[in-house]
Amino acid sequence: MPASSLLPRPTEAHATAGHFTLGPRTCLRIGEGAEPAARLLRTLLAPATGLPLHPADDATVTLTLDRTLTDLGDEGYGLTVAPQAVLLRAAQPTGLLRGVQTIRQLLPPPALAASPQRGVRWSLPCVEITDVPRHRWRGAMLDVARHFQPVSYLRRYVDLLALHKINVFHLHLTDDQGWRMPVAAYPKLTEVGGLRARPDGAPHGGAYTRSELAGLVAYAAERGITVLPEIEMPGHVRAALAAYPHLGNRPDRALDVWTRWGVCDTVLGVHEEVFDFCRTVLEEVMDVFPSPYVHIGGDECPVTEWEESPQARACAREAGLSGPAALHGWFLGRVGAFLVRNGRRPVGWAETGTELPDGFTVLAWRDPAHARAAAARGHDVVNAHHRATYFDYPLSDGPQEPPGQPGAVVGLRDVHAHDPVPAGADPDTAARVLGAQAQLWTEYAATPARLEYLTYPRLCALADRTWSGPTSWTDFRSRLDRHTARLDALEVSRHP
Repeated sequence: MPASSLLPRPTEAHATAGHFTLGPRTCLRIGEGAEPAARLLRTLLAPATGLPLHPADDATVTLTLDRTLTDLGDEGYGLTVAPQAVLLRAAQPTGLLRGVQTIRQLLPPPALAASPQRGVRWSLPCVEITDVPRHRWRGAMLDVARHFQPVSYLRRYVDLLALHKINVFHLHLTDDQGWRMPVAAYPKLTEVGGLRARPDGAPHGGAYTRSELAGLVAYAAERGITVLPEIEMPGHVRAALAAYPHLGNRPDRALDVWTRWGVCDTVLGVHEEVFDFCRTVLEEVMDVFPSPYVHIGGDECPVTEWEESPQARACAREAGLSGPAALHGWFLGRVGAFLVRNGRRPVGWAETGTELPDGFTVLAWRDPAHARAAAARGHDVVNAHHRATYFDYPLSDGPQEPPGQPGAVVGLRDVHAHDPVPAGADPDTAARVLGAQAQLWTEYAATPARLEYLTYPRLCALADRTWSGPTSWTDFRSRLDRHTARLDALEVSRHP
């Protein structure tokens, strides 16, 4: 396909005359450090094309690292396609991985298919590309706590993210309605917390093994994607308290895994055994997920149970706090400090932009002003404004839309117009905005087909905005119309 169809749009792309055609004799010249990119290129192209792409010193396709190309940063790349040769260069290995995805998009759409495609000429249009992302955090969150998805589907989700140069896969592993990550010291978290009753009485549940999660992390890393784990606390913990009631504020109370949506009023207690639990869980999380960031939730935490608990009130007094409500920041501060001591950066959802402790990276979802306020306080910020990034919201308000998360419609144009840097931010504040990410909460999305219908093409718009910066609506729509053929080749669902 022509370079004018690339999505996200490259920083610079100049078409030249001719094509380069890959065939059974096409080989790869693999520079030092370029082996992961060569392996990925083979892996991605083999199912449809059958091309072996063997290594050879006199090959016509060259993948190489050039550390002097510092202007390309960690993820940028340069790609030259000429009639007789292809050259992919980058300063860092991740840049080569991004370039591989561009090569995939330049090929005819059947190259993305999962089965052999006959009678296709595997040609690349001649082009000169220099490409560097605008924002360093380009994320997508998938909630597997409300509706569990098998790890095989998570790998497909990663593949689709990688095609669009998304670099953070935020995995929402725990909530009131389910706990999906095994913790050796607390087996009931998945045995009890991983299973709930559906409204019709049928069970719903599932949990990943440690091996499955580690394998997913490796799979994503091979595609240049970091898996960001999220373990919710101190609210959104009903599933954990169903497994271990003594971690709550009423240890004599038996709880089920929550079967409703919304915000549950059960929260963790503030006694030392709770912090032992949090540390143990997070130690296991850090063992499995090498991500420099660990998300610990933090939002929608009712304080009613703390206000009613003599133990929590006493804890607030001993800590010199103004009252039980202040235990929220105190709790997150303690857990965040533990992560920092272990070389990780705590991440949390922001209700106002000013309530999370120092050192937290903030996902601001309620209002763009909260992103600006958090950055002004010195937080690094990811703009996750719900009116532009919540893909569980309907795409339109038409009657063809199935029931979904109540709230504002998030149309394709809303996502495309979403600037990660909030209006009114001064240069210092803007510099703290890392980027943006999409959210797909799954109260009303249980199947892979539904997930993909909600995600695409809206994620295409977010990917374009966070990688390319502002593009005209007409330009984006023109490229998206051509890109749809790629989504069709990948069998991405267009129907709810």
